[in-house]
Amino acid sequence: MYPPPFRYEAPRSLDEAIRLLQDGAGEAKVLAGGQSLVPLLKLRFAAPDLLVDINNLPDLAYTRTDADGTLRIGALCRHADLEHSALLPGGHPTMAAAAPLIADPLVRNRGTLVGSLCHADPQGDWASVVTSLDGHVTAVGANGRRSIPVREFVSGPFQNVLGYDEIAVEAVIPAAKGARAGGYLKLERRVGDFATVGVAVSVELGPDSEILGAGIALTGVGATTVDAAQAAAELVGAPLSAASVERAANLAAQAATPRSDHRGSAEYKRHIVHTFVTRILHRVSVETERAA
Repeated sequence: MYPPPFRYEAPRSLDEAIRLLQDGAGEAKVLAGGQSLVPLLKLRFAAPDLLVDINNLPDLAYTRTDADGTLRIGALCRHADLEHSALLPGGHPTMAAAAPLIADPLVRNRGTLVGSLCHADPQGDWASVVTSLDGHVTAVGANGRRSIPVREFVSGPFQNVLGYDEIAVEAVIPAAKGARAGGYLKLERRVGDFATVGVAVSVELGPDSEILGAGIALTGVGATTVDAAQAAAELVGAPLSAASVERAANLAAQAATPRSDHRGSAEYKRHIVHTFVTRILHRVSVETERAA
């Protein structure tokens, strides 16, 4: 199927892009990687009057770390850039674990992390990862710049809180309080498929292996990304133990609200959440003991 007719614009400045979105008055879409938007257009699930291609905008294809350790990811940074980035394996293990699991190589070569967050697919991997890391999105529009926590950015399935004249220009991961550890595990029917269940876990370790901060978020087991904040809170304040890991895994499974479907029963998906949380935290515990 072919998309309905639309006007196409490729601005060369952020100000020009915002003016075009204002002119679109809510009937415009932003194109970055296009790996989610183009299929929606072809299926006619989306029918914008105007398509604003931001690929010509300067200085948005970056991944960099500030002096304080804050990680910034520009709106035109591709999944593949993150997959091969030297910045992630040492300081951002949860992101490093997720990057190779995003869709397939063709999608990773064009798709973007910021675009994935904006698409707000409940089965999108990056939203869970960035939620577990307490990240936020920086948006720029006619009224200036604002920072939106990812936990508040998604307003519903395939919906975000951006104004019609705003563009998400970067994702920001705050500096850790201690040494970061964690991971991302994903159950998929075949390589490149959407997640049946995905689990992102991030912990920040103090000098005595105590947990200074933690985040757990779930993919594919709710109408939006599930922030298992209560499960993460069980880990904070002491070193990992078998009891704290079990409590966190139980609470994460309880936070999930999956539906039974052809991919598995709701009970099965909750079991996978429990298993993945346990597996990631057990690996963190073993690695921490080896490093001590």
